[in-house]
Amino acid sequence: MLDTIVKFLFSVIRVSTPLVFGAVAACVTRKAGLLNLAIESMMLASALTGVLVSGATQSLLLGMLAGFAAAIAITMIISYSAFVLKCDLYLVSIAMNTALVGGTVFVMYLFTQQKANTAGAIPSLFVGSMELPLIKNIPLLGGILSGHNVLTYVAFLMVFLVWFLLYKTKIGLRIRSVGENPQAAESVGISPRRIYFLSFGMSGFIAALGGMYMSMGYLTWFARDMIAGRGMISMSAMNIAVGEPVSATLAAMMFGTADALSNYMQLGKFPSELISMFPYVCTVAILVLMAVIRTVKATAERNKI
Repeated sequence: MLDTIVKFLFSVIRVSTPLVFGAVAACVTRKAGLLNLAIESMMLASALTGVLVSGATQSLLLGMLAGFAAAIAITMIISYSAFVLKCDLYLVSIAMNTALVGGTVFVMYLFTQQKANTAGAIPSLFVGSMELPLIKNIPLLGGILSGHNVLTYVAFLMVFLVWFLLYKTKIGLRIRSVGENPQAAESVGISPRRIYFLSFGMSGFIAALGGMYMSMGYLTWFARDMIAGRGMISMSAMNIAVGEPVSATLAAMMFGTADALSNYMQLGKFPSELISMFPYVCTVAILVLMAVIRTVKATAERNKI
């Protein structure tokens, strides 16, 4: 029984990793007063590019650099369209998500002549796992926390780094000031447009790690639409936490738990359609619950007044 629980908790951390990256990426733009609805496309672009370049060059470093470049290129296209050409940010982001679902398949077909995945067609490199020196020898805890992919540990380190950036640095103060009142920030010499570009670029960098984890850590190949809505679930985690990195991580872990449960449901005699919809039903249920709690709190505060 204990062994099953340890394996399940290990699985929760494993499947939560891309959600943590996505949620933290969304927190950066939220603090700048924006919603990054294009996390899905950033993760897709980096996942495919990392596999293609690492396979072609047989260099993990070049593959990951290319993955970062692909995601940041997406952010720059969206930022230029929204903040320079004055297009609607959210429509541009949704269009980018839709375009990349088909675009990644098209690019994959050009390089591999395959439309399902790159397995067997490209010898992609991948990021390995890591045993934690002291923790691995601790009963139960070692089985849960040790032996994960290196990018899993990077994800939780990123939570601290983003929190530190937002609350303990000058640039973080500027991001938050623009998010709270762009006109006031501009009056003291801070360029909101520059902050918007910067926050989207940082968000793309973090989201790229989530995409490359999916194709070069969780799996070792790229598959058609492999992000499978994780970008939107990450947005939900960020919204629940109102843009706070630590709280967003906890919310992402809740969704990761639902995802892990759906994986374990495959061992039972559950319909495949039910298993596929389970994480998303949990997402909607949690969002509804949080909305009800906030409404109740707001009503209670008004009654006090």
